[in-house]
Amino acid sequence: MPRKEILDAMRKYSDPFRVTKGKSFRLKDFDPGDTLGLKMDKQEAAQLLERGSEWLAMEQDILYAQDSWSVLLVFQAMDAAGKDGTIKHVMSRVNPQGCDVVSFKQPSNKELSHDFLWRYSTKVPERGRIGIFNRSYYEEVLVVRVHPELLNAQKIPPDLLGKNVWEERLAHIASFEDYLSRQGVVILKFYLNLSYGEQKKRFMARLDKPDKNWKFSASDIRERRYWKDYMHAYDEAIRATASKAAPWFVVPADNKWFTRLVVAATIVEAVEKLDLAYPKVTPAQMKDLSAARQELEADR
Repeated sequence: MPRKEILDAMRKYSDPFRVTKGKSFRLKDFDPGDTLGLKMDKQEAAQLLERGSEWLAMEQDILYAQDSWSVLLVFQAMDAAGKDGTIKHVMSRVNPQGCDVVSFKQPSNKELSHDFLWRYSTKVPERGRIGIFNRSYYEEVLVVRVHPELLNAQKIPPDLLGKNVWEERLAHIASFEDYLSRQGVVILKFYLNLSYGEQKKRFMARLDKPDKNWKFSASDIRERRYWKDYMHAYDEAIRATASKAAPWFVVPADNKWFTRLVVAATIVEAVEKLDLAYPKVTPAQMKDLSAARQELEADR
């Protein structure tokens, strides 16, 4: 399929959920159950997702060969929104040698001894690679904002923790992303927008099915109690950091098949827009290739 047709096909899934100007953003304007009116069975959805994954795999090969751009995929969500499954299915065809997945857990003592962006900046993907942040530096203005006592462990001088600390951190994040984009890092940020009711259903499924019990943690229920606080924090974060260079995609997450389709389409569209091409062989390299061919043909 020609590049323009691919872009047009992908945009119809990504554009409705793209946020590049945060000034008037409100999370409540986005429906977690939205499917753009599409009705598919699991097989149809799987086939469409597979097609998107194949396109992505082809583009990733060229991205690696060109060694100029890199892609950073940031995934944020409430518990049970399906981040792991989305990453697994969307990236299923991508060569693992050109892709890095980083899941940021509780910071270590060494990480707490650095600025809040340090541990994330060291994991930004190299040129030619795709990096995936399963949770990210946004946790510093989400979970830390909801639980401000966590700031005490970050060893920041008390005089620097004023009433505007969250606005300041969001400004630092926006500047960090602007800097990365100017260095050739394509940033795509996904908030998997799960509804309060659907989260309950998924938690119950984890409790009811023995093979899913391992996924359940008591901390999931504790964090659910802060749902409104998290929604406020996400509102503020997206409003302050959405930009053309580092857009947010508020992806409906109540239907897993649609979540994966939107994420795949968004990534394919962004990489296609780079108009990547394999490096051209120089005259000197052509001479070496010709010599190699002659040597191999002469080898009996």
